[in-house]
Amino acid sequence: MDILHREKNICDICGEKFEKYNELIRHAVSAHHHPIVRCPDCGKEFIHEKDRLHHTRQEHRNKVEAREHKNPQKTKGATPQQDVDEQTRNFGDNF
Repeated sequence: MDILHREKNICDICGEKFEKYNELIRHAVSAHHHPIVRCPDCGKEFIHEKDRLHHTRQEHRNKVEAREHKNPQKTKGATPQQDVDEQTRNFGDNF
């Protein structure tokens, strides 16, 4: 059961209504002892981790896309074993 109804700022546990989202957050913490998660980018608080993830994807899309589109490390082989084989192929036994 979700603790809040986002559109109207209503607590789903007790039905209390709030004018502002932040008031609902404070109520959830004080009245229902619900943990809060914060966005590491802007500090906005959320009652559920899924809401924070949704916020991050929507509001901080550029940062997320920048991470996703970083150039992956190019591998020589198709599998890790092939990479190891390529590295050791030229390695001599003369120590």
